[in-house]
Amino acid sequence: MMKKIKYTLMLTVGLLAGVVCEVNAQDTQKAHNPIIYADVPDMAMIRVGDTYYMSSTTMHMAPGVPIMKSKDLSNWKLVSYAYDTLANVDAMNLTDGKGTYGRGSWASSLRYYNNTFYVSTFAQTTGQTYIYSTKDIENGPWKRVTFKPSFHDHSLFFDDDGKVYMLYGGGKLTLVELNADLSGVKQGGLNRVVIENATAPSQINGKQGGLPAEGSQLFKVNGKYYLFNISWPPNSMRTVIVHRADKITGPWEGKVVLQDLGVAQGGLIDQPDGTWYAYLFRDNGAVGRIPYLVPVKWEDGWPVLGVNGKVPQYLDLPANKSLIPGIVNSDDFSRKKTDADLPLVWQWNHNPDNSLWSVKARKGYLRLKTGAVTNDFLLARNSLTQRTIGPVSSGTTSIDVSNMKDGDFAGLGLLQKNYGLVGVKVHGGTKNIVMVNASTGNPEQVSEIPLQQKTIFFKATCDFRNRKDTADFYYSLDGKNWEKIGTPLKMAYTIPQFIGYRFTLFNFATKAAGGFADFDFFQISDKMENPR
Repeated sequence: MMKKIKYTLMLTVGLLAGVVCEVNAQDTQKAHNPIIYADVPDMAMIRVGDTYYMSSTTMHMAPGVPIMKSKDLSNWKLVSYAYDTLANVDAMNLTDGKGTYGRGSWASSLRYYNNTFYVSTFAQTTGQTYIYSTKDIENGPWKRVTFKPSFHDHSLFFDDDGKVYMLYGGGKLTLVELNADLSGVKQGGLNRVVIENATAPSQINGKQGGLPAEGSQLFKVNGKYYLFNISWPPNSMRTVIVHRADKITGPWEGKVVLQDLGVAQGGLIDQPDGTWYAYLFRDNGAVGRIPYLVPVKWEDGWPVLGVNGKVPQYLDLPANKSLIPGIVNSDDFSRKKTDADLPLVWQWNHNPDNSLWSVKARKGYLRLKTGAVTNDFLLARNSLTQRTIGPVSSGTTSIDVSNMKDGDFAGLGLLQKNYGLVGVKVHGGTKNIVMVNASTGNPEQVSEIPLQQKTIFFKATCDFRNRKDTADFYYSLDGKNWEKIGTPLKMAYTIPQFIGYRFTLFNFATKAAGGFADFDFFQISDKMENPR
């Protein structure tokens, strides 16, 4: 028996946005943009003392609304999620034949008020607004309240007088007062349109372009209210608009504060020493929407973003370290009694069926059992994912396929609408290594190689440099000598899924449920060379 091996939308912003600069952290003692070269969009950020917290969007993934922590604004690690599952409905469970790709929960708002952390979000899937709260953002527990309607791209806001609001909408922005316990809209409370056309500062000859002002994030600085929004003017790029007012109800005056590289949507964060940054993100092709920091100075009561109006390559912050292990990480599936079954770096594609997976059934392995029949990878339940990272990355796994049944398909994938898979398919009494390429949006099996042993190794490599957005797949019989299989996957960020590509461990049945596959490890690397 082989010795066990353990290893530690907007699709683009167009040519006007330029090409993202590829920098290695070792090249400088300062931080560089992007701050996180991975899919962490729709960020909301707060500082509590000397600690920063950030929430983000992961759409249809479970658990959801990831919370990240930093001490220096440059280096972040996952510390919790606001929820395990958003809702127990067919669309979130992948039991309706459709799923809810690109929906689930959207842009969150993160606040700290009266020694309590609040995360709010909204979902088209359920038509509801959600508010999660906790005294301990890193460990929970979280309390949930939910109400209708679903307030699009809202900003939760606690004012100095104790009143609580949500400001929401696209183009036309509405301010609504909430009950003191956040249980819903306050009857008889403030509920009015406060900005009729928030897009106006970026309009060209009265034309709106591709995106009305949305992504609201509301702040109060030195007694004034500041509202951040994003728009997309015609024949231009994603743009940051800021409005300000002396009263929360207005009147509001607005202007464009940044238009460079398509870096936009976010808000303000200050450091203990009084310096300010804007946290924003950029559409960056198949890897997803990636965070940037932009210096902010104050002039005449306005935040001035960038260096001479540009997004800088380097920042006066500590150097970025690897995203491994804080945002993504390898896993040998060995667990101590006090360990969580799955580290925070993992998310399921939609809600999992917890009866069909285990890291305890076989020590040191992740077991994925089939529980339903489907011919569609995108409808396969219990696919376990991690982000890909840029500028390049690779994911590697090993699988014991000896307990798979006729029709089962298990392996390593890159998840998006135009996905790629490498794995083992069982047909009758034979097993074959196959590669499936869905670059065109329609999956095509492009390779099939007989397999005569029970253990197999797979690897996927991703090249996001200069938006090349290609991936290659490999297999190995011994974990040392690798063979490329199939054809290169042309990765594309698509609106239906609205999320960057994910490394994915999967196993699903096409004929009858009941088989299982055991995954020995998952290794992620910020390089593309063959693992040893």
